[in-house]
Order: sequence, then C-alpha cells, then structure tokens
Amino acid sequence: MKKQITDSVYYVGVDDKTIDLFESQYVVPNGVSYNSYVIVDEKTAIMDTVDPRAEEAWVSNLEEVLEGAAPEYLVVSHLEPDHAGSIRRLAEKYPQMQLVGNPKTFAMLPQFFEMDLTDRCVTVKEGDTLSLGSHTLTFVMAPMVHWPEVMTAYESSEKILFSADGFGKFGALDAEEDWTDEARRYYINIVGKYGAQVQALLKKAAALDIAMICPLHGPVLKDNLGYYLEKYQTWSSYAPEEPGIVIAFASIHGNTAKAAQELKAMLEELTEIPVKAYDLARADMPRVVAEAFRYDRLVLAAASYDGGVFPCMEDFLHHLRAKTYRNRKAALLENGTWAPSAARTMRGVLDEMKNITICEPVVTIRSTMKEADREAMKKLAEALLAE
Repeated sequence: MKKQITDSVYYVGVDDKTIDLFESQYVVPNGVSYNSYVIVDEKTAIMDTVDPRAEEAWVSNLEEVLEGAAPEYLVVSHLEPDHAGSIRRLAEKYPQMQLVGNPKTFAMLPQFFEMDLTDRCVTVKEGDTLSLGSHTLTFVMAPMVHWPEVMTAYESSEKILFSADGFGKFGALDAEEDWTDEARRYYINIVGKYGAQVQALLKKAAALDIAMICPLHGPVLKDNLGYYLEKYQTWSSYAPEEPGIVIAFASIHGNTAKAAQELKAMLEELTEIPVKAYDLARADMPRVVAEAFRYDRLVLAAASYDGGVFPCMEDFLHHLRAKTYRNRKAALLENGTWAPSAARTMRGVLDEMKNITICEPVVTIRSTMKEADREAMKKLAEALLAE
C-alpha cells in the first residue's frame, strides 16, 4: 500500500526490526527505520536509498510508487551505508537515472562502489536548485552533520525539508515510544560532537519556511516543529535541557554502588529535581551518556583500579569527552583500599572539558562506607545543589 506524505511525495522506506545493534554499538530494542522518499512530478526524484539489509522491501515499495516509470534522479544526501547502501542496485536497475550530490559525495562514492558513472553525476553546491516540474529542490549543505558530504534539500512548493540524519531517532516507525528520549539518544551519540556544525545548519533552516521535516530515520515531523527545532538548538549548544542529577557509578565488589545509592537517597531528600543512578558496568552506555547531556549535574562515583579508575568509568568519560560534554556541574566520589586514584583520574578527564565546575569536597571512601564518609557525602550533596 502506497504511503503518501502529500499528493506528490511518497514514503518508500522500510522498518528494520531484526537489527539488535545500530552501527554495531547502539541497542535498538524497537528497531530502526531507513527512510527514503519519492517526489513524483514531470521528473521523478528518489530521495536516498536504504541499508542493504532492507533492500528487497525498499525496491518493492519503490516499484509500487513508480508504476513502471523510470526515475530521473536519485538525490544522495548522505553516503553512510544505512542510507546509500543500495545505490548500486538502483543505478543498475535504472541506467538512465542521474545521481545528484555535491563534490564531496562523488569524491567518496568510489570508496563504496566501483561503478562507471560517467555522464550520470549532477554536481550541486550551496543554494543550487533542481526543477522537477512543479517541485523545486534547493540544496543546503550540512558538512559534518555528521559526515563531510552531508547535504539537505528544501522543496519550496510544499515547504518540506529533507533533513538527512538531522531530526532522526532510533525506533521503527510503528514503535510506541517517546520521540524525545530516542531522538536525544540518537543525536547525542551520533551527531553530538558536531554542535557547531548543527548550529550552522539551524541558522540556514531559520531562513526557510518549513512546514514538514523528512528525516532519514524516524517519523516525518509535521506538527509543533518549534519543539523539535528548540531541542536541536539546546542539544547543539551543549546546554542542559532541565535541572537534574545523573549519578554514574562503577563498582567492583558493590561498596561503591552502595555509596552511590546512599548519595542518591540523600539528594532525593534535599531536592525535587530528578536524581537518576546508573551502574556503568550494566547500563546501556549510550543511554547514560544521553542522560548526562539531558541534565545539568553529574556525579562520578568509581573504584580505583590499576592506578587509575575502573574501566567502565574510563569508557564513560571517554564517551563524554568525545561528544564534547561541557557546561555542567560535577561531583566526584572515589573508593580505594590502599592507594585511591579514581578521583585524580576522573578529574584529569573533566579538566579537558569546557566549563565544568567540580564541587567540593571530593569524597574518598576507604573500602567500605563509614559514618565520616556519610558526613562528607552530605556536604557534597549540598554543594551539588547549591546555586
């Protein structure tokens, strides 16, 4: 059954519910959608392909919409295989079809496919247009959102922004889940490093009259677009979304975990803002990273290990640093039996980040929590909540 977005724009993408790890690292319990669109006009344009995992279903959807006609154009907005993995199949199926991309697109394309595209490439740059008849695409470059060749396309007659990976989310289209949580997890972990580049794209988008956003993952966005734009403005500027505290703990034998949970209880007695605790050895790391970006305060509680810090905390800090975590208040709690080293190691990584305020006191537990440790933790909780 054809899925119409408007009278002339069709959705031909596919839900993938068999995948367990997106990009071999992100847990997707509700799968993921690979989005592809078709604009039917005097000249027909296909907007991106799909991952080879979903190629057969996509070709079937495409054939239903095309009804035996051959498309004139394939617009390639992003070369990552989950969107461009079926280019060869389409190019061979429709040998007269032209590929639309920018210079970086066509420089990178041979790395994925060895194809003779002589006379089949339409190269566009910022502000170039492509007339399909009553529909006109204007190309808006989005380098490093989140690959160097990424571009978006604005269709002016229906006011549609084809936004590449921007405004995407995890989850199949029929998943009953909150857009914000899975869009945040997607954005922070995949695009989050490139906030400045996202800000640049948002400035370009602000000059467009957008009625609909068609991303390459997740639902088409039609209503309350200001909400989605505001979220992207917040995420890309590295500002907290709301007050709250994430306690990320790394415990070997359970003693650091007990201290983290007791600190959580102390904080919950002192404040009404959310306080969430995550065991880094067991929690979904990308979700904890996204939660750390969501809230304005972070507690790092970890055991010392090999003169440094327990590995899952080291991994967590690596992810925060890679995604340019900043503009937050942090507190440190360490545990060590003979030579505590976790706090020093964690502080060293935090010092590499921008605008991180570290609360005092730093709490050091020797093996198991004692009454003096509880007093220090109470002071730390008060410092964390102080304005």
